[in-house]
Amino acid sequence: MGRGARCPIRPLRQAADVASVDVVDETFLAVPPAVLAAEFAVPAHWAGWWPDLRLEVDTDRGDQGIRWTVRGALVGSMEVWLEPVLDGTVLHYFLRADPAGPDGRPAPAAPRRAAAEARRRQRAAKGIAFACKDRLEAGRAPGEPPA
Repeated sequence: MGRGARCPIRPLRQAADVASVDVVDETFLAVPPAVLAAEFAVPAHWAGWWPDLRLEVDTDRGDQGIRWTVRGALVGSMEVWLEPVLDGTVLHYFLRADPAGPDGRPAPAAPRRAAAEARRRQRAAKGIAFACKDRLEAGRAPGEPPA
């Protein structure tokens, strides 16, 4: 650009394919992947864990986890990936969604609202993981192999 030429300024924008609520969590459980997969394969559990969401299985990967299409309070996708590690499983949890608008379609949240919702969902995800950990590892002494 020559002297006096104007530098184009592009406005900041969020890409259309980036969800405003983006949650990632990992928790180690000293149980085999198949045991943890069985917990997440029960649709009746979903309503208790995520009462404001309607889940439809997108991909069932058996002992490797499950991916859902999410509707209800949020619109997007959610995934549980079960990774065998040492004598147990790392539970990877992903939620990528936007709040639902009046028509049920995604309506990206303002940054503060999205951050608050992401924090709320993060705490809920960790609560689910720890509840599974407590139930499935019950009676197992530290350092002992999984049951």
